[in-house]
Amino acid sequence: MEKDSKYDFLAGEVLLVNKPKTWTSFDVVNKIRYALRSRLNVKKIKVGHAGTLDPMATGLLIICTGKFTKKLNDFQGLPKRYTGTIKLGATTPSYDAESEVDATFPTEHITAELLETARQRFLGTIEQMPPIFSAIKIDGVRAYKSARKGKTVEMKSRTVEITEFELTRTELPEVDFTVTCSKGTYIRSLAFDLGKALNSGGYLTALHRDRIGAFGATDVWELDALIKEINPEPQE
Repeated sequence: MEKDSKYDFLAGEVLLVNKPKTWTSFDVVNKIRYALRSRLNVKKIKVGHAGTLDPMATGLLIICTGKFTKKLNDFQGLPKRYTGTIKLGATTPSYDAESEVDATFPTEHITAELLETARQRFLGTIEQMPPIFSAIKIDGVRAYKSARKGKTVEMKSRTVEITEFELTRTELPEVDFTVTCSKGTYIRSLAFDLGKALNSGGYLTALHRDRIGAFGATDVWELDALIKEINPEPQE
């Protein structure tokens, strides 16, 4: 949806939204759905997103409304690009900064050469174990719900493809990165696995998604601006 276009939300629109930090992807969908119901004076309207972002992450969400929600599966299958920061030398149960550090490891042995060797291990088609703090359903229950109750969660590995994994800044214990990957890739798992490959630990401290397929930074709405566009305040 371009910002100067006319909208037909029931027939269908594709909205590119920058998800705010601490918001869940479902929070964004619910906020937009509520605004659309108010604008259109309807009790129900279909709204969905293509590809979940964790609460601590920011960046591109594709939101579809009305009949365009049928396109969500196609969008979910597109490759995605992320930038972010990994902190080495420690791990957390969630593989990111949402939970407290549960173990620490040395980093003094990590060299540029070791980082490069480890980085290359994650290029191409790889097997990846999703975090137990994820929305994957195990026996009909979201894994993170069981994990938060202290229950044992047995995750199954999945095959994913990473076509780009570049380390753009190294200031130990932090490294910045750019990743382009297939559907189903967990960047939190990549952070954890990189730490393990370095004989250390690692967890994600920042993550931003800037591209899904051909959809990039152009015409991306800040959420507050989009809500005002959907429901403009009365002019005085």
